[in-house]
Amino acid sequence: MSWKITFFNKKVEEDALSFPDGILANFLHILEMIEEFGPTIGKPHTAPMGGGLFEIRAKGMEGIARAIFCTLKGKEIIILHSFIKKTQKTSKKEIDKARKRQRELM
Repeated sequence: MSWKITFFNKKVEEDALSFPDGILANFLHILEMIEEFGPTIGKPHTAPMGGGLFEIRAKGMEGIARAIFCTLKGKEIIILHSFIKKTQKTSKKEIDKARKRQRELM
């Protein structure tokens, strides 16, 4: 059985699908790999963030984007938050937004 990927809500999906073309192509490629092999494919594509959160690490000529996700029973992945990364370290604000959404799912 392959993994199912869904978005937390329509806004999260729209944010992710509006990434610049190069980043979006890489993001969609990573999603395909996750569907086939699962969320723990590892760096440079995914990385654990602790507390059940993982990040998708997409990049392109235009820069770097992140999508934070969690897994649910039954091989389902929920993308909680996505954004263009502007600093070296992912900001606490971005992680907190994903954690809040994660708690809403539990």
